[in-house]
Amino acid sequence: MVKRTSFEGDACPIARSLEAIGDWWSLLIIREALFGLRRFGEFQSKLGMAKNILSTRLRALVDHGILTMAPASDGSPYEEYVLTPKGRGVFPVLVALRQWSEEFDDRPSEIATILVDREKGRPVKKLELRAEDGRLLAPADTTLKPRPAPRRRSAG
Repeated sequence: MVKRTSFEGDACPIARSLEAIGDWWSLLIIREALFGLRRFGEFQSKLGMAKNILSTRLRALVDHGILTMAPASDGSPYEEYVLTPKGRGVFPVLVALRQWSEEFDDRPSEIATILVDREKGRPVKKLELRAEDGRLLAPADTTLKPRPAPRRRSAG
């Protein structure tokens, strides 16, 4: 496998997130875990990945705190991969990627599924970025500014 640049200590939060979830296999593993897959063999069968690549990606997701290992839910001696809160936090990222593809893909009719609200069976509304006051924000409505320095505690 080709060694890539590490973004672990990068000041940009987007680069830092790519360190943990920035390859397509990792995102697809997380997608399948969100839909309930937990076993190595289930991931391998569903994704068709080589076992060595799957093993490497699962280990990295565990190392980054996105998945954790837990005793098998069926009482067997195996272990399962379980999403952590950090892993479940990737859900809106996957929804944003999905919606972007649905909007801009050259062949949207070939997309096999739609994301729906389980309770109502209706399509999920497109994600929107909003200001604290509720205004819809476009890229031109945002900017970056330096993070404030941590406040120093006074000796008292």
